[in-house]
Amino acid sequence: MRTYLIEDLIDDDFDTIEAAFNELKFNGPIEGIYYLPMPEALLQQEQKDHISDCGPYFMALETIKGIDEHQIKLELLVRAKRKIRCSCVSYATTEQREHMIEYLDQFIEELEISA
Repeated sequence: MRTYLIEDLIDDDFDTIEAAFNELKFNGPIEGIYYLPMPEALLQQEQKDHISDCGPYFMALETIKGIDEHQIKLELLVRAKRKIRCSCVSYATTEQREHMIEYLDQFIEELEISA
């Protein structure tokens, strides 16, 4: 799996990030999993064609709380909320990947966390 990893987060910063994701209601079905919505303007044509059957689309983010180190891992896979397996579920394009990594970096920066 291709991922974008942010590691070495201290307790307070990690908790602040999780609280912000919870406040935005990005929660997935499992604790520590969040769904970051993919903007429709960035969807591939097949994803646009499948949006009513498969969408909305997102990238999954996992918060990993370790004993001495905390991490945030963003999967670089565009997933569909209504279907697990479909040809529209695919690794992010360069544009999608760059947008979501920049979004996550800016999100953390706005929380005044240096990572």
